[in-house]
Amino acid sequence: MSNTIEIRVPDIGDFSDIPVIEILVSVGDQVKMEDSLVTLESDKATMEIPSPATGVIREMKLKLDDTVSEGDIVAVLEVSDEVEKTGDQDKQAEKAEQPAPASQPKTEQPASEARPETPAQVSSDAPSADPSSVPYASPAIRRFARELGVDLVAVTGSGNKGRIIREDVSAFVKSVMSSGASAGPAGSGGLAFDFPELPEVDYSRYGEFERKPLSRIKKLSAGHLHRNWVSIPHVTQHDEADITDMEAFRKANTEEAIAQGFKLTPVVFLIKASVAALKKFPQFNASLDSDGETLILKKYFNIGIAVDTPDGLVVPVIHNCERKGIMELAAELAEVSGRARENKLKPQDIQGGCFSISSLGGIGGTAFTPIINAPEVAILGVSRSRMMPVWNGSEFNPRLMLPLSLSYDHRVIDGAEAAHFTRFLASRLEDLRRLTL
Repeated sequence: MSNTIEIRVPDIGDFSDIPVIEILVSVGDQVKMEDSLVTLESDKATMEIPSPATGVIREMKLKLDDTVSEGDIVAVLEVSDEVEKTGDQDKQAEKAEQPAPASQPKTEQPASEARPETPAQVSSDAPSADPSSVPYASPAIRRFARELGVDLVAVTGSGNKGRIIREDVSAFVKSVMSSGASAGPAGSGGLAFDFPELPEVDYSRYGEFERKPLSRIKKLSAGHLHRNWVSIPHVTQHDEADITDMEAFRKANTEEAIAQGFKLTPVVFLIKASVAALKKFPQFNASLDSDGETLILKKYFNIGIAVDTPDGLVVPVIHNCERKGIMELAAELAEVSGRARENKLKPQDIQGGCFSISSLGGIGGTAFTPIINAPEVAILGVSRSRMMPVWNGSEFNPRLMLPLSLSYDHRVIDGAEAAHFTRFLASRLEDLRRLTL
């Protein structure tokens, strides 16, 4: 059995006579519930009309450049009993993902404030603070461009008022392929990485110099660091943890650790606190899938620790940290750090990380912005602790404060989530008893 329903323009507020700028389906197309059918655009907002059910488009009532108001018929959809059941299942599955309500107008955002789901990406030489530099394209075209890895800034629109249409994106891809140019890695914003070459400089004109080749480790890490810094939208959240009691506990157990052949450093407490925070906030213990739209949530807790070696920085990984106590972690950290400095790490020693910690506390500094170690989505930077006067409500007391710098991937993590994560982690360092909860 089957029946047909009329899909109408939903409540769109005070807007009327809105032009249709895109027809996203054709007669005979199979559509799922919430699939976009047409795109409307007023002077202030762009919105897509979704299908209320799963079925087959039997008739389109609109064509490009028509104008519509609330209640106008968009299309006629044939819905079968079997399809309706599938549609209900799809809807329940998608509720967990909480998609943006398609019936509400979507106000275009400047590129510098764009959310992760907005596919438009501005290349390095584009003035991101200038609203006029934002590509003029509908949400459907932005998604289409993202799927192809195209930076819309590089595309010239042929639609009304310079709007970028699907044919413009397709033509751009064909031109790139035929010219042999690189459109950049997937998810990198297309030509956003097509930087001009550095100029050749004759340094001898300015004085004496010498050439020193980069170490093997720095050569290997250079490309990864550059890719991660350019392709991941980094934001860094700063906070401080009162580690007065933690440091007292560490010093009280120093001799016991030395007797077992290793040092009890503050890093092991950071590992335990990080694991607790990752359990509380699982989106930090994740990786963004290659499709750019799916999170891989990990159920294991492997922490990478940045180790400074004579040849450069390496990040060995301590596996299954949630199963190990403070002393066990301290012994393993000492062992793997020693092998790192001796260039004896095995491939498995640097694989499978979930979250990284880079501690500069032994050197100095007050804060820094660590680069995320992809495919991880966050990294914790730690600077040197210092004694500071802290107000307790009635007087200032000397407390040992540890600066924390959390860099996170803004495509996956919001600022509020990062602030909660950092504060939670700090609370675990401030009261070690909470690490057992």
